[in-house]
Amino acid sequence: MTEFKINPLDVSFEPLSGSTLINLLRLLAQNKFKVGIIGIPRMLYSIVLSLLFSPLSFYEKITCNKKIKNTKIDKPPIFIIGHWRSGTTYIHNLMAQNTNFAYPTTFQTLTPGLFLKFEKQIKPIVTASLPPTRPQDCIVLGADLPQEEEYGIGNISPYSFYHGWCFPKNRDFYYSFVHMNGVDTNRINDWKKTYLFYLKKVTLYNNGKQLVLKNPSNTGRVKLLLELFPDAKFIHIYRDPYYTYLSMKRNIEKEMTLYCVQKPADQENFEIAMVEMYNRMYEKYFEEKKLIPKGNLVEVRYEDLKEKPYEVIKKIHQELNLHGFEKNQEKLKSYIKTQLKINTYNYTLDEKQKNKIYVYFKKTIDLWKY
Repeated sequence: MTEFKINPLDVSFEPLSGSTLINLLRLLAQNKFKVGIIGIPRMLYSIVLSLLFSPLSFYEKITCNKKIKNTKIDKPPIFIIGHWRSGTTYIHNLMAQNTNFAYPTTFQTLTPGLFLKFEKQIKPIVTASLPPTRPQDCIVLGADLPQEEEYGIGNISPYSFYHGWCFPKNRDFYYSFVHMNGVDTNRINDWKKTYLFYLKKVTLYNNGKQLVLKNPSNTGRVKLLLELFPDAKFIHIYRDPYYTYLSMKRNIEKEMTLYCVQKPADQENFEIAMVEMYNRMYEKYFEEKKLIPKGNLVEVRYEDLKEKPYEVIKKIHQELNLHGFEKNQEKLKSYIKTQLKINTYNYTLDEKQKNKIYVYFKKTIDLWKY
């Protein structure tokens, strides 16, 4: 059994640090206040920040909640889905070059309780605390760059996949909020209410622009998303499952260890959970994607996106009938050039590993012909 290496004093990437105080207390109660020795510095750091920001969050709540609830999302959101490490971040950043679209920023996901009223005061603090790149790869981090809204949801509610990384002893409970199997109706309705509220808040901030949202956890939530937004548009990106497996395994080793406030299970245990999550999520996706209205789904191979990003993004705009591509194509080309300098991690795959992964992911490997 291989144990994870964790530096308990590294608090720089703890997602709970932007959590509202009420949510943090809910999470602690949900986990019976079980925080491991490795998690004490991280939890103290999160509690201190939550206490400091609590008056600001309360003020924003009493002054803005009515306006947020009355905000209408008139333009159907564009949901970028696909398993983690399949290129969702890259396609999100490419789509974000279209100024017709808005997206949650890193700042707005880390501090979801106060970004409407206190951006000017708090964003410099967040900017100073962010590492230059993500721990698992060379992707640049920035307070104003597009970010996965799952972090924002996790900072205002206990219904986030990433809480399973923070509280690994309760991992299966939090993972269930991806495929929603076994989750009772009250919790599902609470998740929908929270998610809609957060998206309304981001919409209000962006003066009603169409949202482009990247969230791997949404891959197993298509039916719920359509209940909220019947005309929602979807971009599903998929990658060679052999390399998705290797990349996700490395991601867990590099990133998950920065989140934990409890001692995680061994690496082999997390590997099994990762495989189960992949298969459950895709079982749900294949079952529910037929509910998506005709013309509202585009499926993209990561390898095609990597080779011809401009052509793929153009095709997405055409097939989903999205506006603004021509106006922003030079901006898109400039961004693509900056990405050519990024070195991606090279994985080696021997025959033994290949056979093992094939057994894990036979359905998608055969379906997608990898």
